[in-house]
Amino acid sequence: MSKNRFISTSSTAEVERFLQKARDPGTAVARPLGRLLIALDATASRQPTWDRACQLQADMFAQAASVGGLLVRFLWYRGIHDFGASAWHGEAAPLVAEMARVQCAGGLTQIGRVLHHTLQETRNHRIRGLVFVGDCMEEDPTSLSAMAGELGVLKVPVFVFQEGHDPGAARAFADIARLSGGAHCRFDQGSAGQLRELLGAVAVYAAGGLQALTKLGQREGGAARRLAHQLGER
Repeated sequence: MSKNRFISTSSTAEVERFLQKARDPGTAVARPLGRLLIALDATASRQPTWDRACQLQADMFAQAASVGGLLVRFLWYRGIHDFGASAWHGEAAPLVAEMARVQCAGGLTQIGRVLHHTLQETRNHRIRGLVFVGDCMEEDPTSLSAMAGELGVLKVPVFVFQEGHDPGAARAFADIARLSGGAHCRFDQGSAGQLRELLGAVAVYAAGGLQALTKLGQREGGAARRLAHQLGER
């Protein structure tokens, strides 16, 4: 009986400490970090931009840290059936280290696997968005559009950053972005600055939502303003 009294008293004290902490206006409440998936086409044509994309991840994390932080999982595909996914990372260094170990190889696109993996991730976590960076599309656009529509229902926007000007890829990428509630933007092969801005803007969105992205766009213009405008039209 005394043992039961001890448990009861201990539990009561713990509850009182919790309530006291909750009543304290200075108590900081931990905010969940936004989760973002970043998928890169690692087929042979992407090798020059792949190396550049690895270097841009630190800037992306720095942008996200300004509005609350970010967890990122990196997805990639290459070859015939080679598809990989990193662990979740909250800092740039380990993510960049994993990316640096991947070497591009010839093969066809696997965008369908990227979208399917993203749908599976939503069963375990609240995903704030998917970033896909690629230059071509060699799959059935109907099936890709169907999965993009599912992501749209789940409120997981896909941000498609297209390298180059392939018109067939542009049509498919635009549909994926539209159906998911995301955005489609192009960047030039030689412009690291464009990709840096785009990644930073999405990181801010994933960490702080549309309001944070809109504020960034008002302050800096550029990619943040364009993405905020596209998302605001949804």
